[in-house]
Amino acid sequence: MTPDERLREYRRKRRTGRSGEPSGSYATSENVNAPRFVIQRHDATNLHFDVRLEVDGVLVSWAVPKGPSVNPADKRLAHRTEDHPLDYIDFEGRIGEGYGAGTVIVWDTGTYDDLTLIDGEPVTTAEALAAGHLKVALHGQKLAGAFAFTHTKMGGDEANWMLVKVDDDAADRRRRPTSTQNQSVLTGRTNEDLERD
Repeated sequence: MTPDERLREYRRKRRTGRSGEPSGSYATSENVNAPRFVIQRHDATNLHFDVRLEVDGVLVSWAVPKGPSVNPADKRLAHRTEDHPLDYIDFEGRIGEGYGAGTVIVWDTGTYDDLTLIDGEPVTTAEALAAGHLKVALHGQKLAGAFAFTHTKMGGDEANWMLVKVDDDAADRRRRPTSTQNQSVLTGRTNEDLERD
C-alpha cells in the first residue's frame, strides 16, 4: 500500500481542522539510512505514551499505557494503532474535541536501526512487522539501546503487542524515565504547560 492508502484510517478518525493535528501531507525522510522514531506523551482520557517508528512513508504506531521501560524485566503492553503521517513526528499541542482529545508533547525522538533477524537473516522493518517480531536500536535523547516488539494477541486482541527493553549496555533496572522526565525534548514544555496555555 502507498502511504496515502495507509493513512486512510488516520484521516477517517479525525477532523484535523478542528483537532489541530497534522493533516497528513507527508514527506519522505531526509536520510533514508536513518529512519526516525518519536515517543509522544499523550494526556488524553488516560495518560499514555505513543511510540511511533518511520516505516515506508508513515509512522507505525503503538499506544503504550505505562510507557517504555529501560528495565528488561518490565513487559509493557503496546496496543497497535493506526499509522500516522510523517509530519506528526514533531507534533505538540492540544488536540481539540473528538478522537484523542488532550495534550501531546514530544517526549523523545531520534533515529533507529532495525536489528531484526529471521532465520539468521536481516529483513525489512515491514517484513518484521508482518512476522510479528521487531527488534530496533533507538538513538534518542532519553532512550537508547535495543527494544523488542512482539505481537502477542493477548486477550484475543489482534492489536496487542509487548514492548520489552533488551538487556544491553543501555538497560537500567533503577531508572524510571517515563515518571521522572516529563518534559518535551523539543520545547521543554510538559503536558500540564499545554493545559495552561
